[in-house]
Amino acid sequence: MYYNKVIYLADDDDDDRMFMRKAITESGCQATIIEAENGQELIQLLQRQDAAEEIKLVVLDMNMPLMTGLEALQAIRADKTLQHIPAIIISTSAEPELVREAYRNGINAYIKKPSTYAALNTIGEAIRICFLDT
Repeated sequence: MYYNKVIYLADDDDDDRMFMRKAITESGCQATIIEAENGQELIQLLQRQDAAEEIKLVVLDMNMPLMTGLEALQAIRADKTLQHIPAIIISTSAEPELVREAYRNGINAYIKKPSTYAALNTIGEAIRICFLDT
C-alpha cells in the first residue's frame, strides 16, 4: 500500500504556522502538512486520519487556546492508535520545568522557537533528516 507522508502542525499563530510550513517545505520535505490552530483541533484531525496517511511527525506549539501543546501531547500518548507518532514542541516557552514535563510526557524533542528565519530553516532541515528521510 502507498502511504502519503504527513506532518501535523499545531500552532495558534497564523504567521508561525506559515513560517514553519515554509521552512519544512523549503528543506525538501516530501510530505503533506496538515495544520491545526490548537491542540483540540489537532487531536480531532489525528483521530479522523486517512488510512493511507503515514504520519511522520506532530509539531506542537506549547501555548495554544483550548488545549495546550502539553495537553495535546498527553492525549496523543494516551491514545493507543496515536502514541507511536513522533512529536516535537517548538515554542517560545523554554522554562526548564516545562521542558522536563514535556519529556516526562513523551516528547521526542523540545526546541526553543527561533527568532530568525535562517534558524527556523535549520529546524526544517533537521525535521526532514530526522523524521522524513528515515
